Amino acid sequence: MKRVLYSFLALLFTPYVLASGMPFNMTKGVTDISGQVYNLHMIILYICCAIGVVVFGVMIYSMINHRKSKGAVAANFHESTKVEIAWTITPFIILIAMAIPATKTLVAMEDSSDADITIKITGSQWKWHYSYFDQDIEFYSLLSTPREQIEGTEEKGENYLLEVDKPLVLPINKKVRFLMTSEDVIHSWWIPAFAVKKDANPGFINEAWTRIDIPGTYRGQCAELCGKDHGFMPIVVEALSQADFDIWVAEQKNQASAAAAEAEASLSQSLSMDELMAQGEQVYMSRCAACHQPNGMGLPGVFPPMKGSPITTGPLMDHLEIVINGKAGTAMQAFGKQLTAQEIAAVITYERNAWDNNTGDTVQAADVSQHGQ
Repeated sequence: MKRVLYSFLALLFTPYVLASGMPFNMTKGVTDISGQVYNLHMIILYICCAIGVVVFGVMIYSMINHRKSKGAVAANFHESTKVEIAWTITPFIILIAMAIPATKTLVAMEDSSDADITIKITGSQWKWHYSYFDQDIEFYSLLSTPREQIEGTEEKGENYLLEVDKPLVLPINKKVRFLMTSEDVIHSWWIPAFAVKKDANPGFINEAWTRIDIPGTYRGQCAELCGKDHGFMPIVVEALSQADFDIWVAEQKNQASAAAAEAEASLSQSLSMDELMAQGEQVYMSRCAACHQPNGMGLPGVFPPMKGSPITTGPLMDHLEIVINGKAGTAMQAFGKQLTAQEIAAVITYERNAWDNNTGDTVQAADVSQHGQ
């Protein structure tokens, strides 16, 4: 009997003990909340394993010891009050045992009060816009995986489709509150290591929070099917010590001041066609090619072509207007705040002269600035 009992206990506890080492099991993450979610997952797994062992154990025992070949005769009874009470009370107790820790974890996940830092996260097709409240810092974070890797002409890197040009930088041991929204369709900001997954809905603000315990780089993705390039919308978070975070904040403010001075200086510059085309191609490939395609042919019925387009070969003022202010009711975003005047001038020059458009038009930063006034 003891041997049977020991075997039963070993069978019961083995899944729970080994689960943490399984490659496909949920990971613990690097925050207190992610740890709570992991523990809740393991508790529910433990309960499910126990129920499975009991139910299948009884079934197997009954099939072996109450089979017809042994002369077993089925009992003839109806409406057993004791059985009715047992199979009503037992699941109720199990559900309560599962609901108590689940409720505690869910309440903790939604408590974003008393945050040290608040960051607004705005999703758009297909990038993230981060704004730090009280820091006067904001930037767009775009996929930085080279186009050659995506097209298969180069070997894929270690973090293929999970790398960005500007990661979100956060301090450790600080409560960070996220306010999430969207400019177009529903996106979902998901970092598994933080146990944070929250939808970004247009016209609404959703809240989430995290407190990172361990410095490092953490990666995630948009987890809501949001259009053609849904799979090209990664999230990268760099967690730094408070001292390093303060240095980063100072660097961002210095870079913003330098960029503003450079933008002001560009208004008096006049670049050559070759310089504008070179810069414009870089901007186009990073910001426009996802929709209009690297060859300028667009996607029929979805995104219009740039080659021979009435916009790229028509009046220059119309071209400036749609790039700077976007087009309502379409996926065409307003790039007036996303790009500098020099970058807008370069990409418009490129679009008007690439793919045999050959309009001969050149646009300078001063032209963009005057149009935006």
